[in-house]
Formats: sequence, C-alpha cells, structure tokens
Amino acid sequence: MSEADAGTVVNVAGKLGFKDGDLIQELGYDDDVDFDLRDSIETLVGSDLLDEDDHEVADSVILWWRADDGDLVDALVDALTTLDEGGVVWILTPKSGRDGYVPPAEIQEAAPTAGLHPTTTAGVSADWAATRLVPRKKQ
Repeated sequence: MSEADAGTVVNVAGKLGFKDGDLIQELGYDDDVDFDLRDSIETLVGSDLLDEDDHEVADSVILWWRADDGDLVDALVDALTTLDEGGVVWILTPKSGRDGYVPPAEIQEAAPTAGLHPTTTAGVSADWAATRLVPRKKQ
C-alpha cells in the first residue's frame, strides 16, 4: 500500500469517529474483511480489536455483514450486548456488485427492530460500505 493510500485508510478510520483509547469490538470477521481498514482502526485506537468472545464494554462495534450471514436483527441485537451507552454500531457490508451485497433497505428494516436507528452511510474501502447505527433514545 502506498503512503497516500495508508493515509486515506487512517483518515477513513478517523471519519468513523474512533479515537485513541477506544475499545472497538469486531463481529463477523472472516477472510474477506478489509485488512487495511482493520489495521488502520487498530492503529488509531492504539489496541487490537476485541473479538466475539470478549465481554468488555466497547465504545463501538464494527459488524462485517454479508447477505448469507443469517438473521440481521439477531446480529444487531447481539452487537448491543457489550456496547457502552452512547456507543455506535458500524455495519460493514459489501458494496453493490460484490459477493454478499446487502441492500440498504434490509439494514433500514432490521435496525429499528433491533432498537437502532441508521444515521450515515459511507464507502470505507473499494469493496465495503459502512452504515452508522445508533441506539434509539430511551423515553
């Protein structure tokens, strides 16, 4: 990766709202994830990503999700189990035309059922898009 590309990837990690010292839990890891993005997040926060077996309270969750991964509502509810109050879930899905593409409408439909509200969508790499989900405010 060129120095310019490395700077762009770190920039993307920063645009996701992560900062030094954050604990980020990663769910849905597989061999197709964007390793440069993962590395840039780890560099930015100064620690390894927490995996599915960690039970620490996380500042944010990144969820790699593909069309054939199962029930999205269940996965989103699971993502909330270790999420700190005020934390966000970033669901990372393959972009249109890529294997495992998830239509945005599927996320829009599943999020409210899981108690989440979609706020922002952004391309984070050549193959992956990210949608920011925040817990609905308690009344």
